[in-house]
Amino acid sequence: MAMLNFERKYRVRGGTLIGGDLFDFWIGPFYVGFFGVTAIFFTLLGIGMICYGVTLGPTWNLFRLSINPPPESYGLALAPLKEGGIWQAVTVCALGAFCSWALREVEICRKLGIGYHVPVAFGVAIFAYFTLVVIRPVLMGAWWHAFPYGFMSHLDWVSTTGYKYGNFHYNPAHMIAITFFFTTCLALALHGSLILSALNPKPGEVVKTPEHENTFFRDAIGYSIGTLGIHRLGLFLALSAGFWSAVCIVISGPLWLDGNPWADWWDLGRWAAYWNDLLNLSIGK
Repeated sequence: MAMLNFERKYRVRGGTLIGGDLFDFWIGPFYVGFFGVTAIFFTLLGIGMICYGVTLGPTWNLFRLSINPPPESYGLALAPLKEGGIWQAVTVCALGAFCSWALREVEICRKLGIGYHVPVAFGVAIFAYFTLVVIRPVLMGAWWHAFPYGFMSHLDWVSTTGYKYGNFHYNPAHMIAITFFFTTCLALALHGSLILSALNPKPGEVVKTPEHENTFFRDAIGYSIGTLGIHRLGLFLALSAGFWSAVCIVISGPLWLDGNPWADWWDLGRWAAYWNDLLNLSIGK
């Protein structure tokens, strides 16, 4: 792929975190860097482990393939490859690849002299995954509580976990996360459609300006957050969706145990009694 005219001045040495000039190069339009090498290494190793696990499984049905975590009896110990060790290896590779990619983005930002918003945003997604496969299982005492890698097995795990630990439908953190997910979609749809409508005029008409975009929303809802503000809002909504998803899963089990439905959490009378007892305790009654 040919280099674009403006790219040449940005392809300069420096900005690397590790490795100096050793991996400071591009392959076509893609910057490599030390963390690009480690990302490729972890990705290929992880895919290799998945393929090995598939050969040990009972089926070749793509939708039924599954790499499962170790049985609950292993706790937080390392397991043999054929008894969940493959899942552990794949998880390490996935975290290594994700973190490498984020650090590679940091190096690109350093070269361009721009902020670290992209790697930070990607870091929130990594945090959500880390919560699922490390934080929650550690809090519950076994890798068994992490989710399996597979199409149907993963969906089964979500359904089982959601109903077993209090029912996700009543989990307040789940409600907040879903609200942020839907709001993110709404904001992106509104922003994308507005930009396209302004930048794709009818034949013979001029391209519209940000003033037209701001005026549209002031006319429609009485307020426009502005050109920069909409991107800040979009980033906030998206990161909040990932963060509250992590909160949802980490409190389902470690903090809100089996057999205690989230519906009880919404019992206002129960909370009123709790705060009344707390108040009486604080004033010495």
